[in-house]
Amino acid sequence: MESVFQGLRVLDLSSVLAGPSVASFFAELGATVIKVENPRTNGDVTRSWKLPSETHDSTISAYFASINYGKEYRWIDLTQLENRSAIEELIQWSDIVIVNFKEGDDRKFRLTAEDIHTLQPNAIYASLKGFQSDADRIAYDVVLQAECGFMFMNGNASSGPLKMPVALIDVIAAHQLKEGILCALILRSKTGKGSVVRTTLEESALSALVNQASNYLMEGQVAQAQGSLHPNIAPYGETFRCSDGKQLVLAVGSDSQFRQLSEVLRIPDLPNDQRFASNHQRVIHREILASLLATSFQAKPCAEWVEELTKKSIPVGAIRSMNEVLSGEVAKRMIREELIDGHHTSRLSSVAFKMES
Repeated sequence: MESVFQGLRVLDLSSVLAGPSVASFFAELGATVIKVENPRTNGDVTRSWKLPSETHDSTISAYFASINYGKEYRWIDLTQLENRSAIEELIQWSDIVIVNFKEGDDRKFRLTAEDIHTLQPNAIYASLKGFQSDADRIAYDVVLQAECGFMFMNGNASSGPLKMPVALIDVIAAHQLKEGILCALILRSKTGKGSVVRTTLEESALSALVNQASNYLMEGQVAQAQGSLHPNIAPYGETFRCSDGKQLVLAVGSDSQFRQLSEVLRIPDLPNDQRFASNHQRVIHREILASLLATSFQAKPCAEWVEELTKKSIPVGAIRSMNEVLSGEVAKRMIREELIDGHHTSRLSSVAFKMES
């Protein structure tokens, strides 16, 4: 599968996370990817987004490395006329051009979709912007998490609004852009023509609201900050501390799973209680239910509960830290390493699917 895009040529004119991660996806699957960076600004801004522990003389950061894999790098200042021929050659070479210019910069650099297609009619022009509702507004992930409802419903009553600890909206937007490019490649295989794919962080974020949006659109329910709890299912998202101090989370989605849970926890009469007899009743009385379950979970260590519950097909997960996650065999197989500017880098694969013919 690593060669599925062999021969495909991608020009990455984007920066930060979403655009570069799309280019890395194609690189990982065999495409030749050239990333253009501006020497006047020391390149992609994420090169400077370093942890306190990262050496100051390095030209890259772990953040930059996470979404820039398998690329060739060219340092070209797009504002300088003497560099025009170099960028035009790259465009003529390209099958896909990925951009996330600020509003108006595509015209300033003479790199609009029309400019690209004049130079390379068969190219797919993939453009990512921030706000669809206000093109001039600077958009960063946390701002979109705030504006599109994620922070309002994340966290809990005592924590106040919280963002997800990854750039969730950028990740979602990258998938939207990637899907659009793949559709455009299919279309080009039929027509032989290039096309334009556009998305925004704002529209991508809104598309990811799924059931929370429908809960409001259909029932008028405004999602509130309720931690990891699910508004429609219980016990789902409740966390419980075990005898060894470690925690687990439940995702009990059916009455049969709840009956099995009650058996494992040695409280078999719980489903006969009318407050917990159906999912709807459990959602209404979830706080009382959680306190009853919490007492039972204190009887054993986390690993024992996870093993026992899993054997009974009850959805459960141990709450694991990053070092625990990345020491797992699946994560280890997904690690991709390479040298960038002479520095050893590691990241997890952007490809989480397999293909069989």
